[in-house]
Amino acid sequence: MAYQLVSGLELPVQVVADGPVEEVLDGYRRYMLSERGVKERTVAGYEPHARVFLSQREGLEGLGLERLTAADVSAFLARECPLRTVAGARSLVVVLRSLLRYLHVAGLIELPLEWAVPGVADLRDRSLPRGLEPAVVRKLFASCDRRRTVGRRDYAILLLLARLGLRAGEVAAITLEDVDWRRGESLIHGKGGRDDLLPLPCDLGEALVSYLRRRPESDSRTLFLKVLAPAGPMSGAAIRGVVHDACVRAGIPPVGPHRLRHTAATGMLRAGASLAEIGQVLRHRERKTTAIYAKVDRKALRALARPWPEASHD
Repeated sequence: MAYQLVSGLELPVQVVADGPVEEVLDGYRRYMLSERGVKERTVAGYEPHARVFLSQREGLEGLGLERLTAADVSAFLARECPLRTVAGARSLVVVLRSLLRYLHVAGLIELPLEWAVPGVADLRDRSLPRGLEPAVVRKLFASCDRRRTVGRRDYAILLLLARLGLRAGEVAAITLEDVDWRRGESLIHGKGGRDDLLPLPCDLGEALVSYLRRRPESDSRTLFLKVLAPAGPMSGAAIRGVVHDACVRAGIPPVGPHRLRHTAATGMLRAGASLAEIGQVLRHRERKTTAIYAKVDRKALRALARPWPEASHD
């Protein structure tokens, strides 16, 4: 939204999309925000990739989307993916699928060409999800000086990450009203506008109460606040900073919050939880996302492994 100065006041004005690329991007933006429930920050990150694809189709006859084919999609990826890292290529593929889905829903292309977008091959899914060992997690917890407000806050944050497997942004988004002390559970605001209730273990509840007794005064209803003045809500980046600083204090190689999410999942698996139960706690939308943790259950996998054939010495 743009603003125009009128009689000393800034009033919102409607910005008209200029050109075919901007027109399609404007519709895509509204679709993602209203229909898909995607956050504005995520949409802003998607737009540059979508713009690259659309700009390469711009010509004298507009974008020519009515003539778009699977071969065109493949040719675009063949040109662009080698110019990016694996992570960058994967992001491009995710956005392109999303954009093609919108183009089909909006009637701008006839076929659902999102299925023409292949996955990006790398070795990520061939390795085991790496959780931290219990002794390392205890070091992270012990690094928090709970005699101080910041230590109590960081300890509660680390517990949420390592016990419930929350994402950094989900921890930052928890408000005071989200915690139901009578029921012992908290409302978690997840990806794609999804809200879920998760139980709070006793030690986690006690850690939150301990922090709240020292929580700085603020008009913000966000549960976790910055300690240094002026007190205000923490961001996802600040939560990642808490994990990094705890690693430094504990004398271990720095890891991110997602490593603690893996730790929560592998811990539940070792305790006997099923993959379905782990998926419920981690709030995965698809079973295949949780299925990667099947590879961590080495005992179950060992039963499936066939013996290595012995070489003949004849």
